[in-house]
Amino acid sequence: MLIVGLQGSPRRKGNTNYLLSIFLQEAARLGARTRTVEVCRMNILPCKELVVCEKKGYCPIDDDMKTEVYSLLWEADVIVVASPIFFYNVTSQLKALIDRCQAMWARKYCLKLADPARGYRRGFLLAAGATKGKNLFEGMLLTIKYFFDAVGASFENSLTYRKIEGSKDMMNHPTVHSDVRQAVKSLLEPFLDRKKILFACRENACRSQMAGAFAQLHGGAKLDVMTGGSQPASEIDSQMVAVMQEKGIDMAFRVTRSIDALLANESPDTIVTMGCHEACPAVPGAEVIDWDLPDPAGRPIEFMREVRDDIEGRVRKLVDGTG
Repeated sequence: MLIVGLQGSPRRKGNTNYLLSIFLQEAARLGARTRTVEVCRMNILPCKELVVCEKKGYCPIDDDMKTEVYSLLWEADVIVVASPIFFYNVTSQLKALIDRCQAMWARKYCLKLADPARGYRRGFLLAAGATKGKNLFEGMLLTIKYFFDAVGASFENSLTYRKIEGSKDMMNHPTVHSDVRQAVKSLLEPFLDRKKILFACRENACRSQMAGAFAQLHGGAKLDVMTGGSQPASEIDSQMVAVMQEKGIDMAFRVTRSIDALLANESPDTIVTMGCHEACPAVPGAEVIDWDLPDPAGRPIEFMREVRDDIEGRVRKLVDGTG
């Protein structure tokens, strides 16, 4: 389970950072992997309204959104947005990130593609403002709701605090720690008992990626899905992406990962191997299932489709407990 926190405040040691930090610490205590994105320290350019995303489904701007943020958002099980109030909304740096997620919105609504994790990914808002006005958070809440829709996350809830201005106001708030504990427990409860499963092949560019996507689609509420390769390729297979799109499944923004790097942070309950043979991992206590699947990379597209359908059938049986 991965929780990504978007820290939108320009202050590294301010109230917003404190609030997000204790939130992620509580999530880690419950077993989650956490990742903080310091939005104001990243190279994220504002949207230039090039309209490429609505036609082709990607943003042509070459910055940290392209190289890191898009893939991280779609890898996350939970996305937590944290921001102080700036003119009744999020900070400008965080708003730039949100605007650039138009590419993800376009893939869903213009290209009619489905992110496999959309059915279970969750979103949460943390915010603090210096004043006490009744409508202080209304603009921010509206922005965040549409942002979570674009990135395929259900907006679950928020913790918002008024009259937070001094450097230690959040730290000294009388209920913040109990608020966070209750919120994190409620937010993560659906994920805590999921079975961890690793789909492993040689390059993590084709077979394991398809298996991971189908497992997210058909069993994401039951399975904590990971994919990796013994010798990861530089990028995923474009023909695989095309045949998955034929099924309406969006493989955009996915990156290849090393099995060793995954196992440094995770201990899967089940490992499904599909062609990496002796290079595949041995994890004490983990169930190992071997799918003898041919590598469709470089083969005719009809063969890729056959392997795709074979994998989906196997995943369905695995999710149902019959395979």
